[in-house]
Amino acid sequence: MLFKGVDGLAELVGGAVLLVVTPAQLRGAAQAVTARELAEDPHDILANLLVHGVAHLGAGDVGFLAVYLLVHGVVKAAIVVALVLGSRRIYPWAIAALIAFVVFQVYELVVGPSAGLVLLTVFDAAIVALTWREWRHGRTLHETMRGTVRWVFRRNATART
Repeated sequence: MLFKGVDGLAELVGGAVLLVVTPAQLRGAAQAVTARELAEDPHDILANLLVHGVAHLGAGDVGFLAVYLLVHGVVKAAIVVALVLGSRRIYPWAIAALIAFVVFQVYELVVGPSAGLVLLTVFDAAIVALTWREWRHGRTLHETMRGTVRWVFRRNATART
């Protein structure tokens, strides 16, 4: 859940940045960030994905991406905050919100597949499954974390003997 919170915060920051930059600035930043890596290895997958990913972005695309990241980040951050505060009522809302994002992401994958979107979709689907499991068992985030920590230490103690 901590990773999901950090991910939500990163999306909020990324969405806010996208609200103030132009597509040309994004292309320039991508080229600056990847120039050294592409000079060493012109076939680097991540660097090429980044450069090609921003190459055809228009102002409308950047605006949509900014709003998408902001909404996605707010939803994730709100879910994490509610779970940390011990609210079990957030589970169905969290599951519904994340399923809506997964459905939209699957649609986007059909329209225009991308490696980043595949990773995000798989990650969100895993979070939906874990959230569903915890909700079904009626556990709060605190109970889940305590149980996980006990399980890890019990497993490590067993492995050492």
